[in-house]
Amino acid sequence: MKKEVINILNDKKDALDIIVINDLLNLKTSDQLKELQTELDNLIKEHILYKTKKDKYILYKNLSNIKVGKLSINKQGNGFLLLDEDDLYINYNNLNNATNGDIVLAETFLYNNKIEGKIIKILERNTNNLIGTIYFNNNEAILKLDDDRKKIDIILEKNSLDNCVDGTKVLINTTKELGNNRYYGRVIKIIGHKDDPTVDIKTIAYKYNFFEEFSKEAMNQTNNIPEEVNEKDLINRKDLTKEIIMTIDGDDTKDIDDALSFKYENGIYHLGVHIADVSNYVTKDSPLDIDAFQRGTSSYLANSVIPMLPHKLSNGICSLNPDVIRLTISCVMQINEKGNVIDYDIFPSYIKSQKRMTYKKVNDILMRNIVAEDYKEFEKTLKEMNKLAKILRQYKINRGYIDFDIDEPKLIIDEKGKCIGVERREREDGEKLIEDFMIAANETVATHISNMNLPFIYRVHGTPKPDRIDSFIQLVNLMGYKLIGKFTDLKPSSMQKILSQLNDKPEFDVLSSILLRSMQKAVYSSENIGHFGLGSKCYTHFTSPIRRYPDLIVHRLLKDFIFESKIDNETIKKWETILPEIGIQTSLREQESVEAEREVDDMKMAEYMESHIGEIYNGIISGVTMFGFFVQLENLIEGLVHVNTLKGDYYNYVPELMSLIGSQSKKKYRLGDKVTIKVIAASKEAKTIDFDIIGDDNNGNK
Repeated sequence: MKKEVINILNDKKDALDIIVINDLLNLKTSDQLKELQTELDNLIKEHILYKTKKDKYILYKNLSNIKVGKLSINKQGNGFLLLDEDDLYINYNNLNNATNGDIVLAETFLYNNKIEGKIIKILERNTNNLIGTIYFNNNEAILKLDDDRKKIDIILEKNSLDNCVDGTKVLINTTKELGNNRYYGRVIKIIGHKDDPTVDIKTIAYKYNFFEEFSKEAMNQTNNIPEEVNEKDLINRKDLTKEIIMTIDGDDTKDIDDALSFKYENGIYHLGVHIADVSNYVTKDSPLDIDAFQRGTSSYLANSVIPMLPHKLSNGICSLNPDVIRLTISCVMQINEKGNVIDYDIFPSYIKSQKRMTYKKVNDILMRNIVAEDYKEFEKTLKEMNKLAKILRQYKINRGYIDFDIDEPKLIIDEKGKCIGVERREREDGEKLIEDFMIAANETVATHISNMNLPFIYRVHGTPKPDRIDSFIQLVNLMGYKLIGKFTDLKPSSMQKILSQLNDKPEFDVLSSILLRSMQKAVYSSENIGHFGLGSKCYTHFTSPIRRYPDLIVHRLLKDFIFESKIDNETIKKWETILPEIGIQTSLREQESVEAEREVDDMKMAEYMESHIGEIYNGIISGVTMFGFFVQLENLIEGLVHVNTLKGDYYNYVPELMSLIGSQSKKKYRLGDKVTIKVIAASKEAKTIDFDIIGDDNNGNK
């Protein structure tokens, strides 16, 4: 009945009372009316329906100026309502006592020609899975929440405090609301002492529901999985063990889920992408499958990983380690010298990798012509593979592929878990080669199933909203740069054109980051709308089933539809029913993993800078707010110069210019300006870094 109710309210658009809905559903009995009332109540609890004061019902999405979603508050104190479309900005003055993670009702309004939000009602407090540190005062336990954006007080139940001491990190669930943002709470897990190595990372992981422990049922299933491939599993698979197959990964990678074969003959590149067949061991609705679905992804936090699957699978039987037989699903493509896939085959297989290569040594060959002794027999093949990778990349660029070329930080962690260095992560030809080959395989698999008009899980990326791009272009113009061209009909080539005109500007890194944030998020969906960022009409994730749940689902779909030819109505209906939920869950878990990774990076960068108080660095202004501006250093560490530290004048925030401007002196601090700063404070616990300005660029600032 739920689907029917939503369809009726979506069609009518207006608010309807229960009797009208009942009649439109053609319900006849009082029991059916009671069932309808229950369904309406459930839809209200799920924040899908809004009940008016006149007891009428309307979908939230049909209220043009009302939005419902989860509130995320950034480190500047401002909020964003997380929506399927563009996230809604909410100034900290308009949060109305809502805290980070709450489900809220927000009203939209126009401010400075931009749509903003104001929270008018808190629908659901996020008061479970909270992380905090316990301190004792006169034998009374006091909980200090890690997330200072959560403005709530929790009184801990004494019978849950066993084994807790001063400084114990704990996971808390609230048990009863006391009013005025006060709750009773219970310790449900002791994470460790706050000063213990790795506890800092675990704390953030647990906050986002990434736990090291698997369910007992999943571990029992894991224990029954063999450590070597059984011969019976080789039946009906193509034997590729005589092929020259290699893997290329980071030095420390232990979960290897993709391998390559390659040859070049008569002007045609034969590229084989062989992916670990995790679905052979993680079967549908098994305990391992349930755990993997809940996790959605492996989470890579600093130098650690919380895997989607137990290590026996992720590092063992599923990992494509050298010199051992492994089960795979292969996508072997024939590609011409223009980058077109002119033929392909997708089939179950088994391989034995001949060589576990590292990006470092492959890059030495491709970038510096330095060949390690044990790589010499592969040198020619690697260089030919790189030619193909460059062809594929140019082919993607020609059709609209957008390369934002945004650097990522690499944290250097010592054996005690402390961050002792931060540098830019290198991305050379070896990394690009793997990316290009995986994209080719992902696209080939997605196109094959799409052409069969069968249910599938796609990786999609929508067209950006024109107003977001218009705002970006306006910002660029205000910075003194005139973009040539019309950007009314947005296409991937439009973004290419913008980036190419900014590429030589000193503010390029900052501007490309802002442009990227102006675009929609890529998500998983059973509806194919294409992938804007890749310039692709049809795309999926097939190549990482050890660490991404959607890839595991793609493997099951391939088995049903291609390998076992199950194209009956029952199978199709089954997939049509479950794929939308899988898309929603895996998109959510991916976003939460990204947030966890960013939070760990912020924490570890602050930890690193605690040892560098008083030191001087050059940087660029990467963001401007009414309370100061952020400066990004060469190693991508970012800190705040608070407006109160700017001496000699009162500075006004001018958002349309992304600037702070002195009232008397007219001195400007604007986005993209180069500055020299001194580190004046850093707090690992608060995940903050504070700078003081000591030198500026050519704006006349000193």
